[in-house]
Amino acid sequence: MSIYRLDKLFAPASVAVVGASGREGSLGRTVLGNLEAGGFAGPVYAVNPRFADPTQHLARDGVICVPELGAIAPAPELVVVVSPPPTVVEIVTAAGQAGAAAAVLMTEGLGAGEGSIAEAARREARRYGLRLVGPKCMGVITPHARLHASLGARLARPGDLALVSQSGPIAAAIVEWATRRQIGFSGIVALGDQVDVDIADCLDYFAGDEHTRALLMYVDTVADAAKFVSAARAAARVKPIVVIKSGRHAQTAELAATHTGALAAVDAVYDAAFRRSGLLRVLDLDELFAAAETLSRQRPFHGRRLAVMANDHGVGLLAVDRLVDLGGTLAELSEATRSTLAALLPGAASANPVDITGFTDARTNAAVLTALLNDKGTDALLVVNIPTAFSDPVALARSTVDAVAAQRRGRALHKPVFVVWLGQNDEAGRIFDTAGIPHYATEAEALAGFMHLVRYREGQALLMETPDALPRDFVPDTGAAQRIVRRALGEGRAWLDMAEAQDLLAAYDIPAPPAAIACTADAAVAAARPILAAGGTVAVKLLAPQVMQKSDVGGVHLDLASEAAVRQAASELLAFRGTPEVPVEGAAVMVQAMVRRRGARELIAGLADDPTFGPVVVFGRGGTAAELINDKALALPPLDMKLAETLIARTRVVRILGAFRDTAAADEHAIRLVLVKLSQLATDLPEVRELDINPLLADADGVMALDVRVRVAPVERIRSGTRHPRMAIRPYPKAWERTISGRSGRTFFVRPVRPEDEGLFIDFVRRVSEADVRLRFFAPIRDFNHAFMARLVQVDYARAIAFVAIDGDSGEMAGVVRLHADANHERGEYAVLIRSDLKGTGLGWELMHLIIDWARAEGIRVVEGQVLRENTAMLAMCRKLGFSIRPDVTDPSVMIVELPLRSGPDAVSTRPVLDPAASG
Repeated sequence: MSIYRLDKLFAPASVAVVGASGREGSLGRTVLGNLEAGGFAGPVYAVNPRFADPTQHLARDGVICVPELGAIAPAPELVVVVSPPPTVVEIVTAAGQAGAAAAVLMTEGLGAGEGSIAEAARREARRYGLRLVGPKCMGVITPHARLHASLGARLARPGDLALVSQSGPIAAAIVEWATRRQIGFSGIVALGDQVDVDIADCLDYFAGDEHTRALLMYVDTVADAAKFVSAARAAARVKPIVVIKSGRHAQTAELAATHTGALAAVDAVYDAAFRRSGLLRVLDLDELFAAAETLSRQRPFHGRRLAVMANDHGVGLLAVDRLVDLGGTLAELSEATRSTLAALLPGAASANPVDITGFTDARTNAAVLTALLNDKGTDALLVVNIPTAFSDPVALARSTVDAVAAQRRGRALHKPVFVVWLGQNDEAGRIFDTAGIPHYATEAEALAGFMHLVRYREGQALLMETPDALPRDFVPDTGAAQRIVRRALGEGRAWLDMAEAQDLLAAYDIPAPPAAIACTADAAVAAARPILAAGGTVAVKLLAPQVMQKSDVGGVHLDLASEAAVRQAASELLAFRGTPEVPVEGAAVMVQAMVRRRGARELIAGLADDPTFGPVVVFGRGGTAAELINDKALALPPLDMKLAETLIARTRVVRILGAFRDTAAADEHAIRLVLVKLSQLATDLPEVRELDINPLLADADGVMALDVRVRVAPVERIRSGTRHPRMAIRPYPKAWERTISGRSGRTFFVRPVRPEDEGLFIDFVRRVSEADVRLRFFAPIRDFNHAFMARLVQVDYARAIAFVAIDGDSGEMAGVVRLHADANHERGEYAVLIRSDLKGTGLGWELMHLIIDWARAEGIRVVEGQVLRENTAMLAMCRKLGFSIRPDVTDPSVMIVELPLRSGPDAVSTRPVLDPAASG
């Protein structure tokens, strides 16, 4: 249900507390006291069957006592439930029947799952559209609305940070810390057991909340990965989000049967999900507090070059060390700045870090700071002060604030300043708080805050990247791959045999040496004979479905140079019967030519299976000790070439992929391509649960998969609707590719937009007239820059779609139509643009039908749009399509068009397409 009625949760007009009591120490009295202390302006109702007289009041002014919710008219918008578990379902039903918008369930002991009180309450709430927070939650705080409907100790200060937590105590601790630091919040919610309102809903709400500039999150677990990732990616595009998660060292990959599975520990998968979603992850509360301090006082900025100014050279060097540890960049000061500093600090070093010494007075302090702020080679400044007997920390704080204010006066862009006043002088802290300058207890905290903003900006830039396209001649043989997997599943097998695994790689054009399967020693010798005759050597490997890791049982014999050696090795392996715990039957052997590639690096690449996020791509250092080395990085599919590049860059093994000594650089493009192909395999074959290429050899000539294991299992759908049954991020919807024709008989290939379509869009807009651009964007646009274009071609298919039409004759882009669903996935806003020279061909009509078909299939109830009143052609088409049309009351030049849709089995259009096979 997403943000449906959440506005009433965070800013209700009235509140009822069910289970209210006058007894000191009770939950009901605590909530009532907090509502009163917070200064909530609306009516507050205390509901308890004991309050038979509706005119009775508790000992608190303004609290109206009633025996039941039905006695309140109009219905309270927010209901807080603190009554015993057996009464909760009845109360939820009454709240829904009365017309309440939201309920906060603070009651504990409601259980979970089918048959529980919590599940019954959820079902009743759904009947009436009542939103539920909890159960077992601390509640909701909205400082701007003076709402303190929680069990927290105090109402937080108003501010522009939102806090979403699955833990009430952690939320309370953050509020207490923030209050002492004069940091405020736009909203706070502790979600408890999340039977309805969850983290994704709150992300959607606060992403659109005008009071919220950044978000803090505490996460235990994610239940609906697809919903969470989609909401997080959408929110992170517009606001910084910092997340902390507990259980970093919990291991559920211990029983994995492949190296890639063992490397995909739970927390590593969460980390990959956070990274892909654009979230900034912190590891502990100290770092979260540092992030809160930074985000509350400093907006994200461009650049990463930091100047360090300290009144002690040693502390300055410590700050530089920590900056380098965090991956930051030390600014190089200009010659002009160095000259200025040399004049201000005679005898002191004028390089970065700048040592102003412990004798510097307030005037010199301000002059040095101003010089660094004016330096064009710096993007931000860290100021560190240590108390000395020769300086006044308060005077230095005031001079710092004055210098910053003077430098910022009249400038649109403010260079950020981070300060550390060691010793925690309270008066200095108040001075910085008043000035809105972030300040920290240590240089490590300050640098962590600085790097949070650097990483956020770089993450945003990465989202705007246009990745390389896959080679146009790469077309996987998905039919052959599906047949391999279905055959194994049909025979009740969980593992592909080696021949099948190699055929699967071949279907996705992943290079592997040829291999022969032998069930006898004679057959093994026959397979090896041509290789030996050519002067090569062979490897003989055990093939047994019961053996997960061949090396663990001596199941690999390498560098065999004679037929006798091959016969002996094959005989030993074929005679292997396993252990009493794991008996082996039906063993065979695989015979492969030894691959000699001087300077080849041993890598690992594959797919792992996560119970929450589905398939995960794994890459790292390969070999038999892959788990011990633990040099790996994970990413959620689907991947493109740019994402594959960043995945590789997060490993240590990337350092030896380049050229060194007499070894040529490995072909990184080929490595990236393997990762993208594995991602595509995960998209096409949800039955593949683990795939392990180890080792994947890489050198200047490309890559070679020497050994591969593949585990398969029937698909258990954990994603709803028409989406991929297991992936957290919706892949490219290939099934919607099709060929259409306009009235002129001209044909167009229509497909969902891809990130690599930026070039197509650039050529397209050049052939759209200024008048048509203005009708589409409501204003003339002359600069179609990279950032603008990236937003058009990078689409989260879970929330939006854009279809591009490609001229069948010229291959040029002819038109585009897009639809963006709201956070509730109930209404979708459309936009369409046709190349000016193709208007009147019927292409716009066909694209509008297509976008309506998509909306129906997605369960969207209303397609709507804004059309300039002068755009008579679009308004005429909307009338023919059945849209209602009305003026926009806020803008007389704009018309609002709306088309209600039906969903269900008959929702998908039966309009014919010229190429049914192309529609997937």
